[in-house]
Amino acid sequence: MLDVSGMHVSYGQSEVLHGLGFNVDRGEIIAIMGRNGMGKTTLMKALMGIVPTREGKVDIDGTDITQMKSFQRVKQGIAYVPQGRMIFSTMTVQENIETGLFVRGTPSIPPDIYELFPVLSEMKARRGGNLSGGQQQQLAIARALATGPKVLLLDEPTEGIQPSIIRDLARTLRHIRDERGLSIVVSEQVLSFALDIADRVFVIENGRLVHEDNRADIDEAKIAGFLAV
Repeated sequence: MLDVSGMHVSYGQSEVLHGLGFNVDRGEIIAIMGRNGMGKTTLMKALMGIVPTREGKVDIDGTDITQMKSFQRVKQGIAYVPQGRMIFSTMTVQENIETGLFVRGTPSIPPDIYELFPVLSEMKARRGGNLSGGQQQQLAIARALATGPKVLLLDEPTEGIQPSIIRDLARTLRHIRDERGLSIVVSEQVLSFALDIADRVFVIENGRLVHEDNRADIDEAKIAGFLAV
């Protein structure tokens, strides 16, 4: 569903990602783990077309999207929940989710989105900026799902969220994968969350993927070592 090969990304003359390559199957969840500054967010932005790819290729479901602009990538089936959530704070919950409908060309929010996030149904008329951090994260995911994606990207989804909400988020992501067959890519530092949801775990360090484990074979101590400051 997602195939990344030879990805090089630079900021000016400084190369940040050095030839990254990985793939994600349909209905698979992968976690990209690493300390701050190792390239996780740059990778997410490059997949979304916010940061240009200098070399390499990105395919979604067999379509080359490498040179496409961000809105074109959304039409091809990739959705992005950025670090910090970036919801529209002055718009209502309903209006936030409706911004994702333009890609689909549908007039109303599919009911299954509110079924996934019942608290958002109760708060349709509340401004996004008045929600808690966990509720805002749910709203950001709901907005992304409104585009009808094939691949969902989440950058540091547990940041600033209390542990009980993190567990709920993990259950919701697994449910989304199971019900919709979505491929999900999560960048994360919280190892327990990654182990709870991921079929495979990658570690990024200094812009290179340096470790990969299948869920059944994960070496927690080794990954924890990469994450240690």
